Order: sequence, then C-alpha cells, then structure tokens
Amino acid sequence: MDIVLETADAFFFDHVYAKLFPVPNAVTSLLEANQPSNELLLALSTNLSTSYIPSEQYEYTFVSAPTVAYLSTIPRTNIVRQFISLFFITYAFGFFMYFVFSGMSYVFVYDKRNLDHPKYLKDQMRMEILQAFSSMPVMSLLTTPWFLAEVRGHSFMYWDPNDYGMAYLFLQFPLFILFTDLGIYLIHRGLHHPILYKRLHKAHHKWIVPTPFASLACHPLDGYAQSLPYHIFPFVFPIHKVSYLLLFVNINIWAILIHDGEYLTNNPVINSAACHTLHHLYFNYNYGQFTTLWDRIGGSYCTPEKSLFDKKTKMSIATWKHQVREMERIVKEVGDEDDRHLTGDATETKKEK
Repeated sequence: MDIVLETADAFFFDHVYAKLFPVPNAVTSLLEANQPSNELLLALSTNLSTSYIPSEQYEYTFVSAPTVAYLSTIPRTNIVRQFISLFFITYAFGFFMYFVFSGMSYVFVYDKRNLDHPKYLKDQMRMEILQAFSSMPVMSLLTTPWFLAEVRGHSFMYWDPNDYGMAYLFLQFPLFILFTDLGIYLIHRGLHHPILYKRLHKAHHKWIVPTPFASLACHPLDGYAQSLPYHIFPFVFPIHKVSYLLLFVNINIWAILIHDGEYLTNNPVINSAACHTLHHLYFNYNYGQFTTLWDRIGGSYCTPEKSLFDKKTKMSIATWKHQVREMERIVKEVGDEDDRHLTGDATETKKEK
C-alpha cells in the first residue's frame, strides 16, 4: 500500500495537508522561488519535522512539483496522517470498485430473468446497495490498521523480485489463493454458527437470489471478518507489492462475479457463481471463496445441478419450484426464519400468474 499512498500523496494529499497545515510563508516562498537543493530540503526536513521519503528504490519523477511534499507541517511519515489518508483511499477504492464493477456486471452480465424469481425481494437491489453503502465506511475503518502496518514496514511485502527469486514470484499466487481460501472457508463456516449467524451473517443471506450488488451487502463485521485472510497473508508470507495490489483488485471483482448469477463454468475445482448461488439458496453448502477444495475436505460441497447450465432450464418454473422447496426445507432444519417481503408467492412465479 506504500505505492498507493505515495501516489495519492503526490497527486492529492500533499496539496490537502499543505492547505490545512501550511509551513511558514517564508519557507513556502523559498521553495517556490527556485528548485531547492538537496541540502536545503534536508535542512527543511530536519527543522520542520517534515520528510519526503520515496518508497523503496522508485521515485515519482513525473510529479510536477515534488517540493509540495515539504509545504505541510504534518509530514508524510506522520502516523495519524497516514491512517487518515489510508482510510479515505480504502473507502474510495471500495466505493469505486463496488459501484463500477457491480454496475457493469448488472448491465452486461446479470440475467435479468432472476428478478422474477419467487425468492427475489421487493426493491431488493436498492436494499442491497443501501446495505453495502452503510457497511463500507465501517469495513474501511477496520481495514485501515492493516494497511498502516504494511506502509510502516511490518509486513513481509517486498519490491525487488530477487529478494525471494523468480520461482517464488509465481509460487506466491497459488499460495495466496490456497491460504486465503482456507481462511475464508473457516471464517465463513464459523459465521453460520447460530450465535454468529443471527447477529452478523444473516444480513447477507437475506439475498437468496442475489444480484451483483449483493457482494458487499452484508453486516460490516461480517464483511471485515471474511477479508481477514487477505490482510493476514503478507504478515505470514512474503508477497511482491505489485502482486498484492493486483490480487486485491481481483478479489473485489471475484466477490462480484460469484454473485452475478451467470454460470459460465461447471469446473469441479472452481467455486463458481453456480456454487455460490447454491450457498445462498441452500444455506449450509459451498463456504469457499475461490476453490471447492476445502468444502470437499470439510464435507460441505454441493455440486451445482446440471439444469443451471442449460439456458432453457436455468430459469424454468420447475427449477425455481425445486429451489424454493429445498431452500424452505433447509430453513426449517436450521431454525431460521424467512421473514422477507417477496415479489411473488413462495411457490408461484410471476410467469404463472
């Protein structure tokens, strides 16, 4: 995250903090009069307790006015400034990823026939968005300390590929997937314990027939808990900084894809949208995030029905009735209450009316 923070500082936060907490006018005039020498910048850095320390070996030479980094009495290395900046970065990133990619998925991928499913809620998509919107600030706040610890050098993130060799540069990807998938499986399955489910996880299971906007439509502590393996990994295993950023972006996209209702693959290894659809429908199956490995080991894997991959039967009345019967049977077994306001009768679709 130091790469992201330094970029955000150079283009945005340096200017904000310079406006809010400016250095004396005499110093500003001196810096703006000409290109300051390294000796002058060092003296200013010492006297004003400010600093401009680029991350690792790279510097952002494309920044038009790098001296703006010295124009605030609150230096880039100030821990409170870093926390505040990282919070806004995390929140803005989550907000952007959620609305842009969920929106694109809904417009270009999501099968709108799902809106007629008997278990689709009245005004569901609006409720999903409102739930996500209310949860994102809390999740961002809880996530920020992990990013702060990374920026301050407490993780095993590295920049030089030679530090761990080229072989590990490729090995880190399957290692990350296996580690985080196991962590999410254990946390997700734990969230289905009756004590935690009713208090935390039930808010996400309100969406029996989810749309792409359901990806973050959950209780904030639920969403944060399931993100923990991603944040723990770089404090246990080395990971390249760019690789971590790429994986973090893909994680957010994947969470949207498994809620998009488009069943593109029936690969027995991949925890696809079809697998996750069964989790929303049948409650206690397919807890994994990326693969079916841990569900198979834990005895919680449910194979998607072949009807889901046939365009003719995927949205048929017979398929929907079967899903409703199974879902309501399992709800009774686990002692849950289906108190949702549906768009249609639980056993009758709009197509039948």
